[in-house]
Amino acid sequence: MEDYRNLFVDKKEGVMWLTLNRPETRNALDTLTLKEIGMAFSEAELDNTIRVIVVQGAGGKSFAAGADIKQLHEREALEALVPGMQGLYAQIENCNKVTIAAVNGFALGGGCELALACDIRVATKNAKFGLPELNLGIIPGAGGTQRLSRIVGKGRALDMILTGKIIDGQEAERIGLVSYFTDEESLVEKVEMIALELMKKGPVAVQLAKFAIHKGFDVDSDTAMWIEKLSQAVAFTTEDKKEGTTAFLEKRKAVFKNN
Repeated sequence: MEDYRNLFVDKKEGVMWLTLNRPETRNALDTLTLKEIGMAFSEAELDNTIRVIVVQGAGGKSFAAGADIKQLHEREALEALVPGMQGLYAQIENCNKVTIAAVNGFALGGGCELALACDIRVATKNAKFGLPELNLGIIPGAGGTQRLSRIVGKGRALDMILTGKIIDGQEAERIGLVSYFTDEESLVEKVEMIALELMKKGPVAVQLAKFAIHKGFDVDSDTAMWIEKLSQAVAFTTEDKKEGTTAFLEKRKAVFKNN
């Protein structure tokens, strides 16, 4: 396992718990933290024992408060064209593991965009979501303008981004920004329950389903259906497909081997 300064990484029972560990800055996403997040995801993708990655924030007050404003202040125009946070969050979205954002406290700016890049979002009543970049004279630049609109709809995304409004976890669930809403005390338990359910599924099928959803979302319906059809064709070639269907017929629990 890599050595990390701004992250706490713990692997247990098929889950990598990735904790942003800068509570004194509300887990602001500085250059080193972003680099280490990328390293942790790369490590997880190569580890066949990991099925789920959970991203959370240390300190109990913030998931991630966004980019480091001091570093942001120094950036020039051409720096916005490098992959940066947008590239990292694309890596997270395309990760071959299922990703869960466990949000308690502030998820603002780049922190909100980090949560949006994950497959599943779980929020507490203390969660606060917002993309207030326009207050700084910039726009959400790590996928926020695109992912938010795709998740909650164009109208709600325009409202949140243009007004800079901040919504709580309950409102986030109501509009579909998060999938689960729970009490702060139950957050870890809820995430563990979701992770346990996910790990019952065929690993290759999980990857193919993610691929079909992400790659099919922005293309025409016929093309999307072909992406689904070809993904299913790949699934049909796997030993896991044979095991899953055999286990169902034999009325037993499937033992998937990720092949």
